[in-house]
Amino acid sequence: MTNLCFESIGETWSIVSDEFPFALWETLYATLLATAFAIALGLPLGVLLVAGEKDGVLPLPKGLLHALNIAINVLRSIPFIILMVLVIPLTRAIIGKAYGTAASIVPLVIAAFPFIARLVESSLREVDPNLIEMARSMGATPFQIITKVMLRESVPSLISNCTIALTTILGYTAMSGAVGGGGLGKLAITYGYNRYMYGVMAAAVILLVVLVQIFQALGTRLAAKSDRRQR
Repeated sequence: MTNLCFESIGETWSIVSDEFPFALWETLYATLLATAFAIALGLPLGVLLVAGEKDGVLPLPKGLLHALNIAINVLRSIPFIILMVLVIPLTRAIIGKAYGTAASIVPLVIAAFPFIARLVESSLREVDPNLIEMARSMGATPFQIITKVMLRESVPSLISNCTIALTTILGYTAMSGAVGGGGLGKLAITYGYNRYMYGVMAAAVILLVVLVQIFQALGTRLAAKSDRRQR
């Protein structure tokens, strides 16, 4: 019994030391790249949701704004594990294959950018309307109001919300391991679930928790530093 225990510990340590460094790199690669692409799509979409309202600085046709809201709500309502399967044809068309770390970025972006759009919308709604009206009265263009008033005033909130999105995407990368994605999720499924090596699963979970703590601490510090009210 003791020998089996030591063998199990030794095998677990061998997997952790040999395969975890590359799996960690895959997780960070997918998380950071997917977050960057999702922000690139979600930020302008979130701006449109606020600026495009009837009384906004850049009104959009009511039908178009309504369609955007419906599309965002639909994408947000699809569970990620199902979304990964649904977008396999798109993933294969873009990446050339439907499995692996690079392939998991496509569904990660599709799942995350509507979420980020809603977070951006929430941040922009916190901006004092008096500041926007003041900029309007001074003759500022819609683009100037959006970039120099709305976005600038909401930077701390945007950073906090992007941190939430980053940690959420990190969790999605772990789920992607169940359907062919790489990283720590793949190791947890392959060894922890399929081979009953719970030590490997526990190590993957602990590492993911540590990553979340690091991302959250960095995001909180950046948000505090960017808050001009605390200076």
